Amino acid sequence: MRRTARLIGLAGALLLLSGCVWKYSLQGGGLPEHIKNVAILPFENQSPSADLQRELAEGLRKAFSSRLGLREAPEERASAVVRGAIVGYDIDVPVAFSANPAQATSARRRLQVRVDVEIFDVKNNRVLWQRKGMSADGDYAENDEAAGRKQALERIINDVIEGAQSQW
Repeated sequence: MRRTARLIGLAGALLLLSGCVWKYSLQGGGLPEHIKNVAILPFENQSPSADLQRELAEGLRKAFSSRLGLREAPEERASAVVRGAIVGYDIDVPVAFSANPAQATSARRRLQVRVDVEIFDVKNNRVLWQRKGMSADGDYAENDEAAGRKQALERIINDVIEGAQSQW
């Protein structure tokens, strides 16, 4: 056991001394190196929910900052722009029903959010990543639509961040 630990330590030391260590940075994720900041534009809201646009924008701002290391900037100074449209918001799809036959309401419901989104490279004047009709579901208890909306938006935000990181 000690011999294995020594061999591993020796191998690590040799790698450090030989210069076989590469620089690794999380800044910008898989986005091009020149992208240091981002403008998250308000998505066109074609849904009946007024809160949806604000909640999506706030979630994207936080995720681009914390997960990709990008600073927020106004559109005229940003090196990338995230824009899109909320194209669908379907609520009140029954998922599970109450076991009480005297009660006709369902216990769980589902909603679906659909968006079109793109990440645009301002410097090179090109779309880096784009998805149309991206959708996510959120389950919620009766009378708690906000919880389902939050769940669906988190899934969409994760998909957008993963899309940005996939641009190697």
